[in-house]
Amino acid sequence: MAVVRPLYYNTTSNNVQEMSDSQIDDLKTFCIFKYQTSGAVTLSVDSSNTGNIGSISDTRLQAGAASTSVTAFPNEATTAEPSTVTVNYERISQTISSVHNTLTADGGTRYPAYYNSSGNIQAMSAQDMKDTLIHPAFDIIFSTNTTVQQAGTYFLKTSTTLGTNNDRSVLTSANAVFVDTRANTAAYTAGGIGEALDQPTNITSYYLHQNSYASNPVSSMQLPLKIDDNNNLQEYPTTGFPTFDQLCENFMGHTATSSADGYTLRYELGTSTSNYSKGSGIADTRLNGTGNYQTRFVNADDYRAQEFPNGSPQTINTYYLKINKS
Repeated sequence: MAVVRPLYYNTTSNNVQEMSDSQIDDLKTFCIFKYQTSGAVTLSVDSSNTGNIGSISDTRLQAGAASTSVTAFPNEATTAEPSTVTVNYERISQTISSVHNTLTADGGTRYPAYYNSSGNIQAMSAQDMKDTLIHPAFDIIFSTNTTVQQAGTYFLKTSTTLGTNNDRSVLTSANAVFVDTRANTAAYTAGGIGEALDQPTNITSYYLHQNSYASNPVSSMQLPLKIDDNNNLQEYPTTGFPTFDQLCENFMGHTATSSADGYTLRYELGTSTSNYSKGSGIADTRLNGTGNYQTRFVNADDYRAQEFPNGSPQTINTYYLKINKS
């Protein structure tokens, strides 16, 4: 039960050899790619606002209700103060696939071959696979980084512009998962008293992206050897079962959904930066004024007053999309 070196057939020297660090790194990268294709833990944008990874709130000021008098302008002390409007967002839904709930049984030769401490060839165990490839691949995935090395994971961004090359991403939805709003102070005028109370303007929208390889990034990687049913060594087949592709996808998917080793992957929204925050923090901002008192004379029997939102923007809360490793 340890980190081991899978074997491969060197066609130049016609020898069975242990894989180099670079070749093993290629296998880890391939495992990350297969996590992406596994669809084990996915996020989607829920336009019905019934998401399941947490509720976050956008707050803004709105005007106080207008006051009127038939004799004089209502005193500021008697007019309604601006109040807070709260809009809750639950627009991200997490789905845990059941496809990889069960790790395909090992008949004793399912995993790559290696030289044991006695110099004999034997098949890796499931624990050897975890220690050598699966867990190291997830150690790269579990990160605050948002590159293709975290393929299959999601992050937040303040635009719909897609990343390219090492930062390649796909847009989960053109619908924002959160919109930070503030009172539009320019929309409130003394001549409009009584103004509509809530007149917001959009400040920042946040969108859900997924880091994604466009195709297998190590398509020319060296496949390891396995022990076949006749106790001979062979490269993993490209068809039939199990291919190395199927083996890695099953193991990566199973680990993310059902690991008992502390490698399950789950998302949540919250104000803490613990675990692995992904992408832009979501800022809920609000004006900090106590009210802009304004009056309007309509006629000798109609004096009006109203307090409008005012002040400078301040951040009330910052929310983060986080990956939990548990």
